[in-house]
Amino acid sequence: MIKITVDGIPAPQGSKVRNRAGAIYESNKAVGPWRQAVRAETQRAAARPLTGAVSARIEFRLLRPKGHYGTGRNAGTVRASAPDFPHGKPDIDKLARAVLDGLTEGGAWTDDAQVVTLEVHKVYAAKAGADIVLAEVAVIT
Repeated sequence: MIKITVDGIPAPQGSKVRNRAGAIYESNKAVGPWRQAVRAETQRAAARPLTGAVSARIEFRLLRPKGHYGTGRNAGTVRASAPDFPHGKPDIDKLARAVLDGLTEGGAWTDDAQVVTLEVHKVYAAKAGADIVLAEVAVIT
């Protein structure tokens, strides 16, 4: 089992864009540094690449918007009307795609096609980032 904690603001991996010269680049400029952070933490945590089928669990920790908090003396208190979960952007599948690519680049496995189960969550937290747990899946006979 590999446990990885990546601090920072999770960035979704969106669509590719082609410029006038025909070069293709990532539409979201924040995804590069985010994937680099995932890669670096993966290299620290993974002693060897996982070789078989992999189960992955990713929990994205997102910061609450300022509008979720009260004002004045209630500035540190979450409003009762604030949602419990971040059910808006960024899209959970695009967040997962950026992390899976960063894990591949970091050597967690050879190819993210090895992932056979993927559990992904978005939650509000005091510190932005992602908590990742990877495990090889045992074959039951």
